[in-house]
Amino acid sequence: MSLKLKEYIKITGKLVCKTGLRIGSSKDDIEIGGLDNPIIRDSLTKQPYIPGSSLKGKMRSILEYRYCAEQIKGGEPCGCGKETCPVCRIFGPHRNVRHELGPTRIIVRDAQLSEKSQHELEQRLESDAAYSEIKQEVSIDRKTGTASRAGPRSMERVPAGAEFNLNISLRIFEGDDEKAMVGYVKEALNLLQEDYLGASGTRGYGWVKIELT
Repeated sequence: MSLKLKEYIKITGKLVCKTGLRIGSSKDDIEIGGLDNPIIRDSLTKQPYIPGSSLKGKMRSILEYRYCAEQIKGGEPCGCGKETCPVCRIFGPHRNVRHELGPTRIIVRDAQLSEKSQHELEQRLESDAAYSEIKQEVSIDRKTGTASRAGPRSMERVPAGAEFNLNISLRIFEGDDEKAMVGYVKEALNLLQEDYLGASGTRGYGWVKIELT
């Protein structure tokens, strides 16, 4: 395979939250009196964002379930390194240093809160948790069927309706099937809309809509 770079293909658009989105931050960053379950934020603006690593990892795992079922049975990402594997070619073969596929093709940028959502959230949310909402959750006691005595948990999340700027680049080298690669990336984004992004997706969080430009 030639390592001559032909071009970059850009895939841009909006990622819109249909339900609350939660991508957690490290508890090491919690201030005294802060939430136990904070979301990740920009350290300067304090605005929430979607890490490129979170979005890329979810896109990869979705395609692996479709195209690499046998390779991921052990719980690890696909690292087959085969020429015919769309996941290894686009996202890179996991821990396989002997492959001949060349560099990882996809670059997923951190998705920043759109200017429109910045203004909307600043106007409608008046709380200590700027740009976010607090959802109270409880565990159910299996014997009584009522809320557990452990008490409610406060979960911070980005509210429904918030939108983020989506920016993905594909590096196209000589010999790459450009049309197929773009197709796989868009397939991953389409499948993501039927799945979820971030944490607690089986409890209703992280349902998103992708609007490509």
